[in-house]
Amino acid sequence: MSPIASFATSSLTVFESLQKSLPDLVAKVNSFVWGPWMLLFLVGTGVFLSIRLRFLQFSKLFYALKLALWPRKDNKSAGDISHFHSLMTALAATIGIGNIVGVASAVIIGGPGAVFWMWVTAIFGMATKYGEAALAVKYREIDKSGHMAGGPMYYIEKGLKLKWLAIVFAICGVMASFGIGNMSQSNSVANNILGVTGISPWITGLILTVLTAVVVLGGVKSIAASSGVIVPFMAVLYVIVGLIIIIQNIAMLPEALSVICRNAFTHQAGFGALVGLTIRYGVARGVFSNEAGLGSAPIAAAAAKTDHPCRQALVSMTGTFLDTIVICSINGVVLVMAGLYDKGVKAPLLASESFNKLLPYFGEWVVTVSIIFFAYSTILGWSYYGERCLYYLTESKRASFIYRLLFSAFIFVGATIKIDLAWDISDTFNGAMAIPNLIGLVGLSGVIVALTKEFNEKFRHKDPFLVSSDRGGAALRVEER
Repeated sequence: MSPIASFATSSLTVFESLQKSLPDLVAKVNSFVWGPWMLLFLVGTGVFLSIRLRFLQFSKLFYALKLALWPRKDNKSAGDISHFHSLMTALAATIGIGNIVGVASAVIIGGPGAVFWMWVTAIFGMATKYGEAALAVKYREIDKSGHMAGGPMYYIEKGLKLKWLAIVFAICGVMASFGIGNMSQSNSVANNILGVTGISPWITGLILTVLTAVVVLGGVKSIAASSGVIVPFMAVLYVIVGLIIIIQNIAMLPEALSVICRNAFTHQAGFGALVGLTIRYGVARGVFSNEAGLGSAPIAAAAAKTDHPCRQALVSMTGTFLDTIVICSINGVVLVMAGLYDKGVKAPLLASESFNKLLPYFGEWVVTVSIIFFAYSTILGWSYYGERCLYYLTESKRASFIYRLLFSAFIFVGATIKIDLAWDISDTFNGAMAIPNLIGLVGLSGVIVALTKEFNEKFRHKDPFLVSSDRGGAALRVEER
């Protein structure tokens, strides 16, 4: 045998061995990263910030929705994109496969009670998302290319003075963009289309790759413009169809909610054990869906035109509410109503089959089309996150361009690999990315509190809506330690 043939044979053997061992290795690492300590750290940070901010996510929710959904023109404040487009870019990255396949995966593995723990994660995650955005805007800067640059890597470096930890976050952010924002998205789209239409994942992956490259090569404004059209349309469509199904089967709603709440407090949920499947997958998929605590959304928030960090923080906070409390809740309730989650249906097809059972034919196609557009918008949003993390590390436009090309190519890879491996890779990098960000949030919580106090005092007499949201003793009166 020639040296070249021998080398080729050896390489093939190593590749086949890696293919067999990689899933087990990733699963073990994933189990460690998403162990009880990470769940406590994620939810605990949200609880900690909620207490320090006097549960601002409740008292300021309506004001925040007003800021987010009734955008105002702002040509004077610094920034690259508007409040609305910043939120749409962030929602583009968060409203994705996690809302459909992620919820299905949580319900299949953890039972209906996982939906309850997704709600808990989202409620406290709103305070986390608020804190992330406030710090992102406060510590943002203008980069060499003239664009706003911000996010956890900047507030960790400039606020905590921990450059090495900021670098760790940026590296994790680049790697996570290929998992949560790329391969898992294209994988779910390809498998769903295969199940519904029989079209090969290779064809789906190729089309997604081309469509993504066309937009991401245009930069943040191109991504924001596309997201501003795709996200509102698909989110509203999915919510309307979900509500139609629930209303048509309203008699099943009380029992569905009862099943969700009962299963949240069973032995499987973790009561009687350290942390069970229900809590683990409810929290993990909840974070995968709304990304509160990961540090991804504040990268988009930093680009917003705003006159105060807390104004954009309130807008960003609504992303978690809309993503999990609204969209994931509707999806979760429909899945429980349909009752197919324990019938052996795989996660990528559970939502489409459940919607189709309760709304024949039309429901299946709404889910399929939603998955395609949700995944596509998520891919666009995460391409921006990963690129900004890479730019922080290299400050190179050439590196950013190469990243865009590689990011587009990996969409095809994700569409053709094993689904479990794609999700495990996503979960692993999510956890690794969250650790530096959570350290930054806890360490800079006093700054978040001080900014909030400053915002209330500065704008209380200028914005009647802000004043009305504080009536009845619900006003935020907090001081920095």
